[in-house]
Amino acid sequence: MKITDEFTGITENLLAFREEVKDAEKITFIGMPGVCSPFALLFAYVVKEKESSFITGTDVKSARKMELTDQGMQFGDLADPKADVVAILGGLAMPKTSIKPEEINEIVNDVLKKDGKIIGLCYMDIFRESGWHLKIDFDCIINGTLTGFILRK
Repeated sequence: MKITDEFTGITENLLAFREEVKDAEKITFIGMPGVCSPFALLFAYVVKEKESSFITGTDVKSARKMELTDQGMQFGDLADPKADVVAILGGLAMPKTSIKPEEINEIVNDVLKKDGKIIGLCYMDIFRESGWHLKIDFDCIINGTLTGFILRK
């Protein structure tokens, strides 16, 4: 894999995702609760016209619809996770999860439609740091780097 584009800021991060899934009808996000789920909801918001669902960890039966509400995107009823795009969130690759990329590949094989796309969504280059980019056949990884500071009185 090689770097093809660069961006700065959360808006450009979200727009990169929107561009990558522009031809998709349905997106299934796979991620950890608490860490990944808010990011999945944020990414789903920029493609709110598309059908989206979220699988928690490796529990395919947990798949929930992501629905637009007055408060933004929220998790709804159980959903069929079959989709043209599977977006794997970086929290899965964090060592504390004990999830192996082979487990995610099994899920992808079950839910990704023929000729579908596998996208990685991560921060701090976790997929390359963990070696997952060598074990999952990503079509694209969208990685952001967070920097910040604290101001005090």
